[in-house]
Amino acid sequence: MDDELNSQLKPLRERIDAIDAQLIALLNQRAAVALEVGEVKKHFNAPVFRPEREQQVIARLQDMSDGPLAGEHISAIWREIMAASRALEKNITAAYLGPAGTYSEQAMHEYFGQSIEGLSCSSIDEVFRSVEAGGAEFGVVPIENSTEGAVSRTLDLLLQTQLLIGGELALPIHHNLLTLNGDLSGVTRVCAHAQALAQCQRWLATHAPHVERQAVSSNAEAARMAADDPTIAAIAGDRAATQYGLQVAYALIQDDPHNRTRFVMIGKQPTGASGYDKTSLIVSVANEPGAMFKLLEPLAKHGVSMTRFESRPARVGTWEYYFYIDVEGHRDDASVSAALAELGQKADFLKILGSYPRAR
Repeated sequence: MDDELNSQLKPLRERIDAIDAQLIALLNQRAAVALEVGEVKKHFNAPVFRPEREQQVIARLQDMSDGPLAGEHISAIWREIMAASRALEKNITAAYLGPAGTYSEQAMHEYFGQSIEGLSCSSIDEVFRSVEAGGAEFGVVPIENSTEGAVSRTLDLLLQTQLLIGGELALPIHHNLLTLNGDLSGVTRVCAHAQALAQCQRWLATHAPHVERQAVSSNAEAARMAADDPTIAAIAGDRAATQYGLQVAYALIQDDPHNRTRFVMIGKQPTGASGYDKTSLIVSVANEPGAMFKLLEPLAKHGVSMTRFESRPARVGTWEYYFYIDVEGHRDDASVSAALAELGQKADFLKILGSYPRAR
């Protein structure tokens, strides 16, 4: 049996080895050209990372492919190829909500690739400060969850900062209950980020109704605590379990099986048009009859589709609000540009948070 199996596999393996030899030669050729691109960018002081260009490359290759590789496979492969090329040009640092093992760290690697240098931060505020101060070129922050809605701290900081949104990623969130021994025996507290506790509240009410729930700064911090204390269970993902040597007592405990969190990438550089873009903005209008119509009318007039509308109190004690809006298209697109110009005339306040490639 083994001899027959090996005899049939041998020529196929030899073909794969030959193809791999061609691939490594071509990848090194590609890397050499990328280094030349880096020299040109350096001469013109252009940014190393161009998310719109990388999006265009991946989309073009996905359209060219006849399979059997699926689109997500092509995206994952080329994301790493381009990340390695970027690292040859310059080491890029991205700040994220730490410690190691958080979903923010996972989002950072899925967006930038494994060759990015991560900077762990203790809070979302610290992520913003790190990028503003130049400690990192980019930051990765959660902005909304499909179950619990907006991440209010991120929205408040986007209002205050001069940083721009340059990209986004929708990450599936798979929560596990992690303990040292792999079960709930002896556990008196379940720790997690407040959003994660809320996303698992029905499961916890059914399976651990008498266990205390404690909100901490991140799910990875909860995992770190559980690694040091057998009375603590943590809600976190697979990355945190591996990072802190914990066992999965119960898998996939999120109440919504399609639970996702949207992350945005913040930085100082504006992002060019990719052809498949989104623009995020903050507006406010006076509290008067027809105020909402003033916000929406320019978008409808110029055929701009709104994909998100979120309100936050202005915190001035007069029941005024800021409205966070996402629209399809890039701010340089003719229709979006015209709508924003008109909106700027009608609104009391308008801040464009950035135009960037939409998550596919």
